[in-house]
Amino acid sequence: MLTVDFGLLPVGPGLRVLDLGCGGGRHAFEVLRRGADVVAFDRDAAELAGVADMFAAMDKAGEVPAGAAAETVTGDALSMPFEDASFDRVIAAEVLEHIPDDMAAMREVHRVLKPGGRAAVTVPSFLPERICWALDEAYHTAPGGHIRIYTLAELSAKLKSAGLEVGPHHHAHGLHTPYWWIKCAVGVGNDDHPLARAYHDLLVWDIMKRPALTRIAEAVLNPLIGKSVVLYVRKPA
Repeated sequence: MLTVDFGLLPVGPGLRVLDLGCGGGRHAFEVLRRGADVVAFDRDAAELAGVADMFAAMDKAGEVPAGAAAETVTGDALSMPFEDASFDRVIAAEVLEHIPDDMAAMREVHRVLKPGGRAAVTVPSFLPERICWALDEAYHTAPGGHIRIYTLAELSAKLKSAGLEVGPHHHAHGLHTPYWWIKCAVGVGNDDHPLARAYHDLLVWDIMKRPALTRIAEAVLNPLIGKSVVLYVRKPA
């Protein structure tokens, strides 16, 4: 399930891409499939081990284009172990809302991008996130959870302050927002609730089958209640 639109963040052979706070690696895998060199970066070494295993499995299955390379690196988003201007692209998907000093992380994104390089930054959308916080305190007070809710204007202003030029934006995952509202209403940890389980099964079916009806529904819902907002930025040349 991709949040970033690679039509707006083109990647391909000859480009070096950083997936900052890669988590399970969903965007890093897609970058590698498109033939770019990718660095999956996260502070969770155990999760990165799974990403590395998947990179190896992709290579064995012939899913990695010739010349493309992938690696995993453990570290802190506030002090990344990379040289200045070392990446053509950066992806920071659902990361900044977890980081107390988000401005420091944005400045690091600016630092490691090459002049003219582009980044995609995604965070939870304001309205869906605000409702989740109101429905269940545990949603945002768990260790490592979300510590802030961004408005689009605030996120744009902070990225500009970090030296980045702000470009287009869009919302994503409109079908997923009701699931999180249900989860928060019944208890965010209550995965066995019949309504939460039924909606989860629907989302899994949608991800696997991608039927036209749900694609249309999500396109309608995204601008209204999309779970994530995606902002595309550029480091001035």
